[in-house]
Amino acid sequence: MRLIALGFAFLLILIQYPLWLGKGGWLRVWELERQLGQAHGKNEQLRERNAKLGSEIDNLKNSTESVEERARLELGMLRKDEIFVQILDANATLPPPPAPKEPSPAAEKRKR
Repeated sequence: MRLIALGFAFLLILIQYPLWLGKGGWLRVWELERQLGQAHGKNEQLRERNAKLGSEIDNLKNSTESVEERARLELGMLRKDEIFVQILDANATLPPPPAPKEPSPAAEKRKR
């Protein structure tokens, strides 16, 4: 009788193995669900970023003010007759002035 019970227990464990540890087992399903959750989170972040970029594109297409603002901030452009003033911190050290560029031979030929 004991041998039959051990045989059934062994068969039960043998049947349970694919359910838990097999290719389509519960552990694999849990891992795939975790990866799916991460992918959904990443997709949501990308959707938000795309929505922001889309609204920025629409704004640039439809408004000259936004183009002007971007040109001022990113390119340092000024309108005609504007003066650019930069106020430095009293404790800040000034960067060294840029070294003068030597003219290239092609530029020298054009001057003549």
